[in-house]
Amino acid sequence: MKVNGPNQTNFNPYKNQIQKQMEMKKVGKQQDQLEISSEAMKLQENTKVNAKREAYVQEIKNRVDSGQYEINYEKTAQKMIDFWSKQ
Repeated sequence: MKVNGPNQTNFNPYKNQIQKQMEMKKVGKQQDQLEISSEAMKLQENTKVNAKREAYVQEIKNRVDSGQYEINYEKTAQKMIDFWSKQ
């Protein structure tokens, strides 16, 4: 006794998997894209070095290298206490 049912010649148990593979091939051919929002571009502009700040930092570096930079220990300690007491 044969139990084949109707249209058994077109039966393919791997049909769904083959279709998924074909869809992945179609999707895989797309090129990658990168889009930067206007807000992100503004943030990038803010990361540029400010000339005034750069000159100030360079001045401090020169004073440290030459040994003319003096540290105010009391002010430094107070700032550390203020920072840690906020938490």
